[in-house]
Amino acid sequence: MGTTQGRDIAIIGGGIGGLTAALAFARHNAKVTVYEQAPALTEVGAGLQITPNGARALNALGIHNDLAAAGVTAQAVVPMDVVASREITRFDLTGQTPPYRFYHRAALIDILARACEAAGVTVKLGARIADLNADGSFTAGGEVIRPAMTIGADGLHSVVRGLINKPAKPFFTGQVAWRAVIKSDKADPVARIWMAPGRHMVTYPLSGGRLNIVAVQERSQWADEGWNHADDPGNLRMAFADCGWEVKSILGEVEQVNLWGLFRHPVAEKWHAGSVAILGDAAHPTLPFLAQGANLAIEDAYVLARSCDEAASLDAGLQDYQSKRRARVVRAIEAANKNAKNYHLSGVQRSVAHTGLRVMGKFAPSAFLNRLGWLYDHDVTA
Repeated sequence: MGTTQGRDIAIIGGGIGGLTAALAFARHNAKVTVYEQAPALTEVGAGLQITPNGARALNALGIHNDLAAAGVTAQAVVPMDVVASREITRFDLTGQTPPYRFYHRAALIDILARACEAAGVTVKLGARIADLNADGSFTAGGEVIRPAMTIGADGLHSVVRGLINKPAKPFFTGQVAWRAVIKSDKADPVARIWMAPGRHMVTYPLSGGRLNIVAVQERSQWADEGWNHADDPGNLRMAFADCGWEVKSILGEVEQVNLWGLFRHPVAEKWHAGSVAILGDAAHPTLPFLAQGANLAIEDAYVLARSCDEAASLDAGLQDYQSKRRARVVRAIEAANKNAKNYHLSGVQRSVAHTGLRVMGKFAPSAFLNRLGWLYDHDVTA
């Protein structure tokens, strides 16, 4: 019998990482309760990309049919020259197994929530956490909770992280990002990376005839960190005003947009203490330049549940979890940070980089995916 079977597991946070962890522990016959402070299980923001590494973990949890129905299967990654409004090259994704897909965050949350309900997970909404203690006990809704294990999936500003790590101050990267969704029933099933000096934009389609937009600009001005600060669409259009007609046409359709400042956070030194653990953004916030934030949280959740279930003791399971995850997460975050620079090149560097992409796409099209094989081919279920 596994160390978590039949035991009470409390998960703080009902986002993608928290619900994946809930489902994973439930699959190992634990008694799982999710505590979410929001009044409903919803996700601010818009789309996300589930790459094959994340999809393997979700498929292993038995939701592959729902995932296939809700997502848009990606055919390619297409780097674009924003100034010239032309395709630089195209990197094929159709051979990826499982498929690389695009989802609206709310759709993925809904799939996970329904699977959790079917697996017997209890979800308590409007549950604000208070009096969190080192032993993992806490108060929610006036009730004192003393679970066998407490998992912090409470995101960027995690309270649980602070319980087991010293405070670490994030720093502003000098970049801000906008996030929006527009109607578009003619978008190709590809992720386009529109690169310009000091800026870039990523677009990809979502189900229901929509297009997801994430645009990033370098600036010295500080912006509030977070995911949900309304901004004037005119500010977004102004940032890309000197770009080609396609970008202007896309941004001209934006009616509502959110803006947030991009901050770098150190990866947590400790991911567990006693019977308390953290995962996803609570342990390792990442910048949105490799489409791995949700995927890494999903991987974390799967590994955490299995490590705890298979180990001789909870402490051994938690140690196994961190040892399997930390180096991979650090590598992914470093790769994302490098992309931030590569997307924003100017002058000679830009010309050289674009030429290199064209050559790679023409003569070695598999090189792009081979270079990311360590990321996409990884299988936490193996």
